[in-house]
Amino acid sequence: MRSQHIWTDTNQHGRKREVRATKFGGAWRFQAKTAGDVDWTYYERPLLQDLLALKEILVRKYQRRRASTEDVASMEKLIADQMER
Repeated sequence: MRSQHIWTDTNQHGRKREVRATKFGGAWRFQAKTAGDVDWTYYERPLLQDLLALKEILVRKYQRRRASTEDVASMEKLIADQMER
């Protein structure tokens, strides 16, 4: 089953950035687009700040029973792998 999470943040220059994280077939796929850009940027290795933001989103959704424990666990594993590099 497909799971998609979308959020926006603002960088140090004040530009908005929209991030989409989609889980399909057990694999996460991240894409982002800054305001004014035409094309999406797809990440082979997502940014650590995006992983941490998604973990917070998943924990909040899990508390409301809108996300699974598997999603939270897989995000924690991705963060641990990213921290090792």
